[in-house]
Amino acid sequence: MKEHDCVVLTKPIADHGLQAGDVGAIVHVYQNGQAFEVEFVAGNGTTVAVITLDRSAVRPIYGSEILHVRTVPA
Repeated sequence: MKEHDCVVLTKPIADHGLQAGDVGAIVHVYQNGQAFEVEFVAGNGTTVAVITLDRSAVRPIYGSEILHVRTVPA
C-alpha cells in the first residue's frame, strides 16, 4: 500500500466514530509500510479523522467490492 491508495479499515475506531469497513486514503507511509497515516472524509469532503494506523488496521480495497454509504455520528 502506498500514499494516495484507498484502504478499508479492518477494525472499529470508536474514539473517531469509525467502523470496520470504512474507506480512507493513505496520506503518509511510515517505516516502509509498517504504519500509515489515513484520512477519512465525509461525503461533503469534510475530514472526519486523520489517524496513524498499523498495517493490521487497514487493507487494500478488492476489485470485487462495492462501496457503501452510512451517516457519521456528530
